[in-house]
Amino acid sequence: MGSADSKLNFRKAVIQLTTKTQPVEATDDAFWDQFWADTATSVQDVFALVPAAEIRAVREESPSNLATLCYKAVEKLVQGAESGCHSEKEKQIVLNCSRLLTRVLPYIFEDPDWRGFFWSTVPGAGRAGGEEEDENARPLAESLLLAIADLLFCPDFTVQSHRRSTVDSAEDVHSLDSCEYIWEAGVGFAHSPQPNYIHDVNRMELLKLLLTCFSEAMYLPPAPDSGGTNPWVQFFCSTENRHALPLFTSLLNTVCAYDPVGYGIPYNHLLFSDYREPLVEEAAQVLIVTLDHDSATSTSPTVDGTTTGTAMDDTDPPGPENLFVNYLSRIHREEDFQFILKGIARLLSNPLLQTYLPNSTKKIQFHQELLVLFWKLCDFNKKFLFFVLKSSDVLDILVPILYFLNDARADHSRVGLMHIGVFILLLLSGERNFGVRLNKPYSVRVPMDIPVFTGTHADLLIVVFHKIITSGHQRLQPLFDCLLTIVVNVSPYLKSLSMVAANKLLHLLEAFSTTWFLFSAAQNHHLVFFLLEAFNNIIQYQFDGNSNLVYAIIRKRSVFHQLANLPTDPPAIHKALQRRRRAPEPLSRTGSQEGASMEGSRPAAPAEPGTLKTSLVATPGIDKLTEKSQVSEDGTLRSLEPTSQQSLSDGSPAMEEPDQAWREQRRLSSASASGQWSPTSEWVLSWKSKLPLQTIMRLLQVLVPQVEKICIDKGLTDESEILRFLQHGTLVGLLPVPHPILIRKYQANSGTAMWFRTYMWGVIYLRNVDPPVWYDTDVKLFEIQRV
Repeated sequence: MGSADSKLNFRKAVIQLTTKTQPVEATDDAFWDQFWADTATSVQDVFALVPAAEIRAVREESPSNLATLCYKAVEKLVQGAESGCHSEKEKQIVLNCSRLLTRVLPYIFEDPDWRGFFWSTVPGAGRAGGEEEDENARPLAESLLLAIADLLFCPDFTVQSHRRSTVDSAEDVHSLDSCEYIWEAGVGFAHSPQPNYIHDVNRMELLKLLLTCFSEAMYLPPAPDSGGTNPWVQFFCSTENRHALPLFTSLLNTVCAYDPVGYGIPYNHLLFSDYREPLVEEAAQVLIVTLDHDSATSTSPTVDGTTTGTAMDDTDPPGPENLFVNYLSRIHREEDFQFILKGIARLLSNPLLQTYLPNSTKKIQFHQELLVLFWKLCDFNKKFLFFVLKSSDVLDILVPILYFLNDARADHSRVGLMHIGVFILLLLSGERNFGVRLNKPYSVRVPMDIPVFTGTHADLLIVVFHKIITSGHQRLQPLFDCLLTIVVNVSPYLKSLSMVAANKLLHLLEAFSTTWFLFSAAQNHHLVFFLLEAFNNIIQYQFDGNSNLVYAIIRKRSVFHQLANLPTDPPAIHKALQRRRRAPEPLSRTGSQEGASMEGSRPAAPAEPGTLKTSLVATPGIDKLTEKSQVSEDGTLRSLEPTSQQSLSDGSPAMEEPDQAWREQRRLSSASASGQWSPTSEWVLSWKSKLPLQTIMRLLQVLVPQVEKICIDKGLTDESEILRFLQHGTLVGLLPVPHPILIRKYQANSGTAMWFRTYMWGVIYLRNVDPPVWYDTDVKLFEIQRV
């Protein structure tokens, strides 16, 4: 039968279904088989031939027929899984049912009355009466999920058969050990199966159905308190699924082993169409959804450095119920970590490679899914995090992230990408090794729209952060606290900032310490506290190599004097705010010498008008996002949470934290009748007295006269002589006693878990356009907006 006939017959069946007012019996096979038995329709055909309006009409007007359709389609998948799909006809039926369910499920989820349908057992269906056959009494959802899992390891359908000859009887689906059929070499599996286009396509269809099952989460509004266990994910990742381990491993290895260049030959992708990419993309999406687990509310396995002979560490206490999270947290072999890290770094760097040899490699589009996966790995597996930071390989993750942050800074549709990039850097910056690694010289010249500089990865990070703050769009302001927290966390370890980076930091201080900026919002002064803290860390712990920063501080010394003499009387506050109304631009580029941008770079572009984006929930403030720890003499961290903090902060003003003022703020500032916040003298005084200026004032007191003397004596206008003097100078014994180093480490919390859930599903919604699985359905987790 031709494809046109087959489409026509399928369409006729759909029309019959939508026009029948009477229920059709489940036993009427002649009617139901029209949907899957004789048709060869692609998933795109199914989407075209089953319009949304008709699915909704059947749902409202003949619900029993929609229920029977779903039930019969699941039954066919279960039969296919039982038999092992040996004939072409059976394979076709499985694919047709899988496409039909992918089409219909979102319309089941969007209606609250239908949501329980898949979790009920269908009365009388497939049961010969009598309660003893409880195997058949599974809820439909469970039967469907187990059938998909079985079908993903079905010889000659989704995996290579291991049969020697055709004489052997077919492999028994029930005794088959799916661990021998893992899709790709990598973690816990050494054998790389022959690539097979047909198997990849079949896996992809089934994974799309699986992702659609999991997408019920999109139809529930974001609720901070919902522990958010998705029943579909929970069941699929439980011990009920005997393929959980091989499937987890298959998905992870498929993603991490993927090489878009194809055998390392540039331009190779132009010769071979790459059918692997859609599978890798689907695998990455299914993987991150199965790992959607709020680590703040559960105990995750401890880190104890023991190793056993298996890929998964068995010595730890039992982890979360979700086996995918459990397996991920127990990977521990160095070679597995190396494989995962190299794979993710290779894929994240792919868009950057494009810029050296345009079109030489296939440009992948799933970097957001990869960033979520990397986040999950670091969050759930501390051994992996330490491995990443142990070598300079972490820089292969850092550079692409900085590239994405810089590239997306002007684009409203990519706010989510900006957030996840910054969250990952915040997580990494809580570890001393990250700061140490940043001292490696930056020689790779990825064309980026930033000033040219010669220096280290720390300079790159500061220059990009400066660019985001001064030329990103307004929606990024909530990230400023995070960006500066990262700078503070790494500052004690930065051996030598370039002049370009030193000037950028001082330009930020200058911009943030203008009176109108300080007085125009309750939290703006925290940014000044963060910058002063970073300067203090560098002066106290890394003075020797940082003559560029010291010179920049001396040149801009008026900024520090202005801060020390900040006016606090009402008329001055009023005047500062008046000035703001005339100059609304929060941060201008003036005063920061913008050098020429790097060769080959393009300016960061805003989104094309009409670009779709999904809304995100707000992220927690920096005080909720991090917890403070103090670095002891031996380099270990001890937590400084509220109990111990009070006693510590009494004696030394440098220890006073901006967030102690948070509680005071509401009390000291007055809210005017319009509900607008307005600053009071008392409020300004409450934090001005805590500005940690002693170290810098002492430095200026000692060095400025000496620098001025050199200038007068030698009639100097040349800064190299002054820098030479500063390089050899020392302040030993002249500065206040070094303050303890404070690190603000990311801490898991339900606010970020919710943010990740909405972000991840938003990405999946927008990236699945062919077929458009969720478009035009009534999703509740986020709003769809146009730029």
